[in-house]
Amino acid sequence: MLVIGLSIYNFSLKSAETVKNGQTKEEKAFAAKTQEKKEAAAPVEETTIKISAAGDFTLGTDEAFQYAGSFPDEANKNGLPYFVAELDDIFKNDDLSTVNLETTLTEATEKAVKKFRFKGDPSYVQVLELGGIEAVNLANNHIYDYLQKGYDDTINNLKKQKIGYFGYDNKYMTEVKGVKVGALGYEGWDDTPELRLQVAEDIKTLKEKGAEIVLVHYHWGTERSYVPRESQKTLARYTVDSGADLILGHHPHVVQGIEEYKGKFIVYSLGNFMFGGNRNPSDKDTYVFQQTFHLKNGKLTDQKEINVVPFSISSVTHRNNYQPKRLEGSEAERVKNKVIDVSNQINGSDWLQYEKSN
Repeated sequence: MLVIGLSIYNFSLKSAETVKNGQTKEEKAFAAKTQEKKEAAAPVEETTIKISAAGDFTLGTDEAFQYAGSFPDEANKNGLPYFVAELDDIFKNDDLSTVNLETTLTEATEKAVKKFRFKGDPSYVQVLELGGIEAVNLANNHIYDYLQKGYDDTINNLKKQKIGYFGYDNKYMTEVKGVKVGALGYEGWDDTPELRLQVAEDIKTLKEKGAEIVLVHYHWGTERSYVPRESQKTLARYTVDSGADLILGHHPHVVQGIEEYKGKFIVYSLGNFMFGGNRNPSDKDTYVFQQTFHLKNGKLTDQKEINVVPFSISSVTHRNNYQPKRLEGSEAERVKNKVIDVSNQINGSDWLQYEKSN
């Protein structure tokens, strides 16, 4: 009787489990294996997103500078398409382009008390669209040259032209091929706990809103220095540790090197690019940094692909004509070697293995 009772009890338990879950253990295991096979057989959706970045765009000049040969003079003589004529459509043949807007676009007259104060006619915002620039960094030491009104006017003029912007408390988010990309910008003069906290919180906010790729622009470093400060390096690496996917720097007015850190790239200084702030800088070398991000089913992979594209800030050598020109041949090789040399003064140039030329 005891044996019969136990058999009935065990049968009842098994029946109860089957009824409760709708499946036996064997059926569950079979269903799980079937699902695994379906997922393995499902096609993987692969996406690539090419992002370009360049340095300082000063679309204008200091009003105290001589007019002849200035950015406004060239604009009046040649029209706005002149400034993008030698870009080789580099910003149009990608998926997203960001640069540093180192000027105000305003008709304001009240100026900050400082040595150089940059200002451009509001119509110059069209140069960004003509060139293929989607978004600009505002976090720099010239965006308030015409005080709060100049800053507000600049943002309003960018909005009118449908150019995105980011920097300080402004966060930029766009969708490219169904993938959300975010951008942030800061003045990074010092690696402070306060800045670190803001950076970490801002990256977290973008990630929570669905950003799969996060770019961070820093305006930092020492003018005319080809080697980044220690604070640039520690801040950049912290930013990567906090979730950034690409760090882009500017302010020194000359190029600095590139570093790979934990599978991410830090571009310490892109130098000048379309720079109305100096009619004849001694160093006219610059470059466009491009990274192609690879995603599978909308998620970023660790596949790395970059391209360093040498440029001059001017299409003539004897002065700055504010018409950046893509370099070729020996001049392109010279600038590329320069970027390699300054990279070797940071942490080597192993990033070359990921480069794929257009």
